[in-house]
Amino acid sequence: MKKKEHKESNKDINDKVNDLITEDQRSKKYSDTSNSENEDQCQHEEVLLIPDEKALLEAKVAESEVAYKEMNDKYLRLSAEFDNYRKRTLRERIELTKTAAESVMLSILPVMDDFERAMHSIETGLDFEATKEGILLIYNKFNEFSKQNGITEIDAVGKVFDTDLHEALTKIPAPTEDLKGKIVQVIQKGYYLNDKVIRFAKVVVGE
Repeated sequence: MKKKEHKESNKDINDKVNDLITEDQRSKKYSDTSNSENEDQCQHEEVLLIPDEKALLEAKVAESEVAYKEMNDKYLRLSAEFDNYRKRTLRERIELTKTAAESVMLSILPVMDDFERAMHSIETGLDFEATKEGILLIYNKFNEFSKQNGITEIDAVGKVFDTDLHEALTKIPAPTEDLKGKIVQVIQKGYYLNDKVIRFAKVVVGE
């Protein structure tokens, strides 16, 4: 009797073990099925995300191309405008130089007319004093014309020798003590054009 009860007890244990194994397999199968469904869902979501990202990237590329074309167009326009400006200013500068030279020549022509009249007077043997006065008037007129155009003489005699203004041709013993190191004679006058030295005064310096 006891053996029979023992067999039945073992059977119950085996049944319970089988039930647990079956339940575990079911749970595992459910879990695998759930995981598989989750993976399929994630893959589906990834498939849906890729076209959106591609469209966004394409939109950004298109926007960048438009911006590049606009900047390139602006650069080409600015380059063309600058080139035109450079050519225009160069042409205006050349024309201004020509006009300035024309203005100077027109102003100097009356002085040349006066010189011609003086030369004619000398050739015809007219009054020497009158001719002399005429030449002096011409000189004064030309001197005034020079000043009006910014040309002034460099003051030299009695001044301290200055290499920025004077060019020493020679040195001689100073006539007086106070003329040592100073200019005692001007061989050729020097001139400014406004504030710029356009010709150095050629001088003799005392020592």
